[in-house]
Amino acid sequence: MRKYNASRQVLVTGGAGFLGSHLCERLLDQGHEVLCVDNFFTGTRRNIDHLLDHPRFELIRHDISLPVQLEVDEIYNLACPASPVHYQHDPVQTVKTSVLGALNVLELARRTKARVFQASTSEVYGDPDVHPQPESYWGRVNPVGLRSCYDEGKRCAETLFMDYHRQCGVDVRIARIFNTYGPRMHPNDGRVVSNFIVQALRGEPITIYGEGAQTRSFCFVDDLVEGFLRYMALEESMPGPVNLGNPREFTIRQLAELVIELTDSESELVFKPLPADDPQQRRPDIALARELLDWEPTVQLREGLARTIEYFEELLQVVH
Repeated sequence: MRKYNASRQVLVTGGAGFLGSHLCERLLDQGHEVLCVDNFFTGTRRNIDHLLDHPRFELIRHDISLPVQLEVDEIYNLACPASPVHYQHDPVQTVKTSVLGALNVLELARRTKARVFQASTSEVYGDPDVHPQPESYWGRVNPVGLRSCYDEGKRCAETLFMDYHRQCGVDVRIARIFNTYGPRMHPNDGRVVSNFIVQALRGEPITIYGEGAQTRSFCFVDDLVEGFLRYMALEESMPGPVNLGNPREFTIRQLAELVIELTDSESELVFKPLPADDPQQRRPDIALARELLDWEPTVQLREGLARTIEYFEELLQVVH
């Protein structure tokens, strides 16, 4: 059995995306060789430009819904558009990425005996009637709505991961990721943090759906990636799922007001009707992650937003 503190050949699907690029950096810092696979549907070369000349980094342009033949020790499956704007743009491709992509990385893991991580989502809980959401909660998801391509695609991927674990003995790790933010978010992804920051920096009205009373829990990207690495480093078999997110809850209106304060913006709040199937409450129960991984977020929202705003200030200057 290989030692898990040794240098490994690590595949990161979706490695040019928001989360993937931060993960690639951390893996390189740990001394591993990183194969970054991305089809650049939502990922961008800008996120990994600074890694392209690294001797242990390799970029492969490929769509993970198609099979891939590589020799690897470890796989992080992060490939899938994760914002409503992007995953609803081509819902059939979203399902294919979630389901066929999961099959392809699981087959690769089975053949190479690699440990494989699935980036699942809090969206598997849907619009929950249990709060906060523990891993034991089965969810309340609309299987035929506009968000179903993502929600049900990720639920099916979890099923595949567990069946490969039980039937084929694949060493899997399923993490359910809650709202995450930070530098390298896509400026037009429709997520609430990037939306609010971009609108505030441009002095545009900040769009709130409903009355802004719905809640979310915001985890800074550095904290989340630390959770990924700790989960994958566990020697004992622990397929999960494990919630990874920040248990501190904020209303959407509180977030908007904090962004206006930190950007010193004159933007005003405008209110629009809630979109279909938008969850009213979202907060992780992270008791399992605390116990299993000795992990919990450390970056406070004010600090994380300040670092994210700095990134967007530089990005918008480049774009314009």
